Amino acid sequence: MKTLDRELLAQGITSIEAGITQELPVKVLQFGEGNFLRAFVDYMIDELNTANLFNGGITVVQPIEQGLADLVNQQDGLYTIILRGLENGSEVVRKKIITSIKNCINPYKNFEEYFEQVKNPDLRFIISNTTEAGITYKEGDKLTDKPQVSFPAKITALLYERYRLFSGDTTKGFIFMPCELIDNNGDKLKEIVLQYAKEWELEEKFVDWIENSNYFTNTLVDRIVTGYPRDEVQQLQKELGYVDNLLNTAEIFHFFVIEAPKKIAAEIPFEKAGLNVVWTDDATPYKSRKVRILNGGHTMSVLAAYLCGKETVGEMMDDSLFIDYLKKGIFDEIIPTLDLDYADLKSFADSVFDRFANPYIKHYLLSIALNSVSKYKTRVLPSILEYYKRKNELPKVLTTSFAALIAFYSGKNHKTGKEHELQDDAEVLEFFKTQWASNNIEEVVKNTCANISFWGEDLNKLAGFTNEVTNILKGIVENGMEETLKKL
Repeated sequence: MKTLDRELLAQGITSIEAGITQELPVKVLQFGEGNFLRAFVDYMIDELNTANLFNGGITVVQPIEQGLADLVNQQDGLYTIILRGLENGSEVVRKKIITSIKNCINPYKNFEEYFEQVKNPDLRFIISNTTEAGITYKEGDKLTDKPQVSFPAKITALLYERYRLFSGDTTKGFIFMPCELIDNNGDKLKEIVLQYAKEWELEEKFVDWIENSNYFTNTLVDRIVTGYPRDEVQQLQKELGYVDNLLNTAEIFHFFVIEAPKKIAAEIPFEKAGLNVVWTDDATPYKSRKVRILNGGHTMSVLAAYLCGKETVGEMMDDSLFIDYLKKGIFDEIIPTLDLDYADLKSFADSVFDRFANPYIKHYLLSIALNSVSKYKTRVLPSILEYYKRKNELPKVLTTSFAALIAFYSGKNHKTGKEHELQDDAEVLEFFKTQWASNNIEEVVKNTCANISFWGEDLNKLAGFTNEVTNILKGIVENGMEETLKKL
């Protein structure tokens, strides 16, 4: 079989849907060539181009010395995306050849080609996913480095060159859409860029141009990207009829929240192409929705599921006991603590059940259980506290999930005696090891609730919580997790 490239696409030997093939002006400079951006923003821009709503191409920059630039260029920027999952309970598979990427540049080998991108008057957007550690300050980066080490330093140098080439033209600034998984990612990027501008003693007019002619949007991204399907690639490529070394897979669901002025939305109108994108002046409610319902749904259920003998999320979702447990926890206890429109919250929650049950994704419970204490603090505990604040009573399912967490951190299933591996910070593991050595459930619960370094407060002060957790934990130890859940 031949390898996917633009010549192969022009021959029309594949029946797979493809994006538009005509040459487009490059409007996007993208830092990061990995699976996530190619299955998320690049896919979205391809959809925009197909709908004749953007008509812009992407030049990708390889952000570190080792990467996929050569592979991307060998295929002329083309790759196939396979989206698989459940929609309203039914299996859906969609395939498309993405054509939005023009080329990929490795600045460590071709610095001049990379730096010349700022000469392009059509260039408007800068998108990035340089991992959570990418938007950080690194001491020692200089304006004259080719290239700088840190991503924000690279951006500062590019901005200065853009400013210089176009003599401070206010229409030649950029719109930044960082996709790194940190809070207020755009604000953080801008903060470090300004720090470098000051450190490099660049003129005040340039700083003003950064402030007033560029937009650093904060974003929230949501799509599970399963990437290159190594175990299935031979069969899939046989079905496609060509070799694709950049083949990418992801779930059907996608969601993109962008904090930005409405005039920016008009420049890249994702929602007009039917994409699940929200433009807002405050992404906080959507962050809370994702953390509390999606992430919280995972954290409130996977430890209990493992103690019931399940190995994967899929196995958990095949059990009606856990469907009921999740429904009661999410719809009756988490959603009432959130302030978005109920229809919006319900729609998102319904999609979570499809995502958890996706037969194409194999999520192992022990992998999700990594660092569960810190996850519980940010994902589930706020729902417990807010529920009590609003209802003046404890949420039964979420309180049970706290007892399940303590039981899980004993390192064994008390019903079967089977031991399991725990992965967390050393101080967390040592704490629970010491507590469970006492064999006193009342003290284990009391001391766990009192651990302010875990929860940020003493949970013994939450009326009735300690007693309720103690009673539930006794039931788990004596009768097993499954019997405890049935009583709910």
